[in-house]
Amino acid sequence: MESDALPPGDLDASPAMFPSPALDRLTRAHPATPAVVFLPVVVILGYLGIRGLGATEGLSAAVAGYFFWTLCEYWGHRTVFHFEPEQGFGRRLHWMIHGVHHDHPNDPRRLVLPPAFSIPLALLFLTGFVAAFGTPDAWAVAAGFYLGYVIYDTLHFALHHAHPRSRLGRRLRELHMRHHFEDHERGFGVSAPWWDIVFRTRPRRRTEPRLSPGATPPLR
Repeated sequence: MESDALPPGDLDASPAMFPSPALDRLTRAHPATPAVVFLPVVVILGYLGIRGLGATEGLSAAVAGYFFWTLCEYWGHRTVFHFEPEQGFGRRLHWMIHGVHHDHPNDPRRLVLPPAFSIPLALLFLTGFVAAFGTPDAWAVAAGFYLGYVIYDTLHFALHHAHPRSRLGRRLRELHMRHHFEDHERGFGVSAPWWDIVFRTRPRRRTEPRLSPGATPPLR
């Protein structure tokens, strides 16, 4: 997960991506940024969706949007973030998108998506929802989708910098730390670990045997 040009240092401080300080600031974000930017949008879109569809249908559409987010989280992490070209611009681009996070996983300013990336991406998905479902359905679906994103990014930060006391929190942290420090080819669902079970990429415990491709895991 490392860049040839920017070797990893400690787990916290990550190097600049651009020589320009102004450009580099666009690659960093305060951990509260997703909530501050997107929760008001979630409220507005949720209101518009429920007003247009009614409470039951509007909430159902929002739940569908949330579950669509969890699929995007899993597959985006697995296929986009972990697509690692071996050389050239692609290798450098991968490092900028996700490799830097694996090299410096505790840098608090690179644990959530910066608005320069998250806002255009959110607008792209909103456009797709409107094209696919029309309005007001798209408003409710987008509200659930954006809420899923806020949950993901906030939880992701907490898994790196908090020490959860609940059993669920400890389990989520364990799974994500295994992704970072044991096997980054497994454990792609940060806020939705059930997809790792569905798609058979659940992080293995150290005592679990490594299966050959196509092998069937033992029954428990």
